[in-house]
Amino acid sequence: MDVLNPVMWSVHVGFAVLWVGSVLFVTLAILPPALRGDIGGDALGSVVGRLRWITRIGAVAFVATGGHMAGTLYTFEGLTGSPRGHLVLTMLGLWFVGTGLVEVAGSKLADGLDAGKLREPARDAKPFLYGASAVSVGLIVTAGLLASPGLF
Repeated sequence: MDVLNPVMWSVHVGFAVLWVGSVLFVTLAILPPALRGDIGGDALGSVVGRLRWITRIGAVAFVATGGHMAGTLYTFEGLTGSPRGHLVLTMLGLWFVGTGLVEVAGSKLADGLDAGKLREPARDAKPFLYGASAVSVGLIVTAGLLASPGLF
């Protein structure tokens, strides 16, 4: 039995759950009190810093595990010429966009917090975090479609 494939799938899904959950948590649980000024700047900075690290470490994990899975399951023609391949490419595109949105939001928050502000950087980061959350949900839906046996 090949042990590497289940390990790659498990690491990939584990990081996906961690990343999507972190993005949604920051957007839904941390951003609203930051917009009201009800959370301390140090606490917000710590949460944002962790989200950025999760995003960056996740990027390495996704490239390694997703690259392995794509390389063992698909050919170039399979990725570009089949519905399942299109879902894989859709996930890749959504992940790139989501990662970029988290990085921009994190930068806006970190820069504002460094300047001693709280509500303004939270307001500036809000559309990027909302976008990253929408992309995260899109990733989950796409993963569900890809995991549905017999759909394609």
